[in-house]
Amino acid sequence: MTTPSAAAAKAAPGTQSLQRAVALLRIIGANNRAGSRLVDLYRRTGLERPTVHRLLQGMVAEKLIRQDSATKRYHLGSLAYELGLAAAPKVAMRDICLPYLEAVAEHTGDTVFLTVRSGFDGICVARADGSFPIKMFVHDVGRHRPLNVGASGLALISALPDEEIDRICRINVERTRRKNPRYTEAALRASIDSTRRRGYATNKVMDEPPVHSVGMVIRSPDGTPAAGVSVSTLASRLGQDRLEMVVRCLGDTVTAIEAELRNHVDRDRVPYAMPSLALA
Repeated sequence: MTTPSAAAAKAAPGTQSLQRAVALLRIIGANNRAGSRLVDLYRRTGLERPTVHRLLQGMVAEKLIRQDSATKRYHLGSLAYELGLAAAPKVAMRDICLPYLEAVAEHTGDTVFLTVRSGFDGICVARADGSFPIKMFVHDVGRHRPLNVGASGLALISALPDEEIDRICRINVERTRRKNPRYTEAALRASIDSTRRRGYATNKVMDEPPVHSVGMVIRSPDGTPAAGVSVSTLASRLGQDRLEMVVRCLGDTVTAIEAELRNHVDRDRVPYAMPSLALA
């Protein structure tokens, strides 16, 4: 896979600094909650330390990023937020889905995630936390991870055409194997087959503490997969009866979200009233 520095080396004159800055922004954005250290950034990009420091200082001056005075870690800045607001689509998936995610979190007590696709990755764009004392911070908002990692991403993959699944499998199995040497393409394809057959995905997210997630795909009005929604909780809380409850809850939620998405296709239609979900 091409590294940011290798890609920049092939860039046309005048674009190299821009590409390097964007590569840094992506890493900072993906780790925005905890922040990124200077050492993390130059190691991740493969760039020289002075080069990274110079680019970071330029972005701090323009308010694209900020540096925490106590931790010295870098986070996204106010300008990045303003640009994000300006670039948001007219029908923002996060804005539509967040009230539903909060309803699911309230009903289940667990943590609910919304994931959208970006190439071979899934990006968490929203999270809602339930009342259960142990919070499942398994995925930060804005963080990228391979699309096959997590139940919401797995639900998204399973809704794609077979040729697209083949392409993702070729790339992502190798990426996932770097952290989990036992991971295989056969295991991924078995999970996809199971998801398609049942209509929902299940996934083991963490070993300590044991955390499992359940996910479903949300489809656009044209039938293409738009996002994945998942519930993550301690494995001990997902016995068969409670699993069935979570699946029904997600199914009701997906149905309601898809109805609202269809409503937004026609601007002249009366705004869709969020129903009282049958979360039982």
